[in-house]
Amino acid sequence: MSLFWRIFGLNAVVLGTATALLLWAPVTVSVPVLLTEAVILVGGLAVMLVANGALLRWGLAPLDRLTKLMTTVDLLRPGQRLPVHGGGEVAELIRTFNAMLDRLEQERATSSARALLAQEAERRRIAQELHDEVGQSMTAILLALKRAADQAEVPLRDDLHQVQEITRDSLDEVRRLVRRLRPGVLDDLGLVSALTSLTHDFATHTGLQVLRRFAPDLPALAPETELVLYRVAQESLTNAARHADARRIEVSLRPSGDALVLAVTDDGRGVSAACEGAGIRGMRERALLIGASLDILPGPGRSGTRVRLAAPVAEGGR
Repeated sequence: MSLFWRIFGLNAVVLGTATALLLWAPVTVSVPVLLTEAVILVGGLAVMLVANGALLRWGLAPLDRLTKLMTTVDLLRPGQRLPVHGGGEVAELIRTFNAMLDRLEQERATSSARALLAQEAERRRIAQELHDEVGQSMTAILLALKRAADQAEVPLRDDLHQVQEITRDSLDEVRRLVRRLRPGVLDDLGLVSALTSLTHDFATHTGLQVLRRFAPDLPALAPETELVLYRVAQESLTNAARHADARRIEVSLRPSGDALVLAVTDDGRGVSAACEGAGIRGMRERALLIGASLDILPGPGRSGTRVRLAAPVAEGGR
């Protein structure tokens, strides 16, 4: 039934019922109208309006649900759909909206995949240039400073040694940036070794306590899945250090059914859904890239934050 005929039918039922009551009820209207008659007429009108409103609300309820979903839908949380019952214009509108969400989610996933792949390629290029150009140049500077310090007098030698230490610290920082931009250990030794190196460097530079709980005999993963797990762990640790005021962080990796679950839990002040920024939304985009699910949950005891990523494990692994 179309929306027009549905509304027309609801109003026809209400008006027909009111007409039938007037025809068969022992009620008359005098001239002038008596008080009791006026009360009966106003009461009947009120009942008719209430019945009409209730029936219209029931008839237009699918449109209310559609409007609510349209104002709250988030393409980074796929699968939000309305059930379709029967036919008619409202059902066709809901079907069209669901199809539009399917298309938008597919296009968003495709565009996000292209953007993330381009981002990783750019990170790889910058890391390579830092390693080859800046790293080698600073290494040459260190060697030149060492030769100059060996030939200099004592006062100048001390200054040159101090410059050497500053240059060496800068070279270490460049190498750390290279590891953050493109973790070579992930390609060479796998996910567990990369996460171990990441958490060790993080604890060294932030002073926070980081616990690792990695299950043995983890399933083999595709390279893109390992990269997403690594980036989500990296972003979660960065968020915990910057925004959570945490003192202790736990990073766990364990299989669960046909998925591999990464969980990063801190004891900080927590985060609400309304506070999701670019970092968390970036993690959601990466999760969509491999068909994983990402949840931001309260930590144990309702304190802190737990970032949980469940990545599907493909048969055959690499």
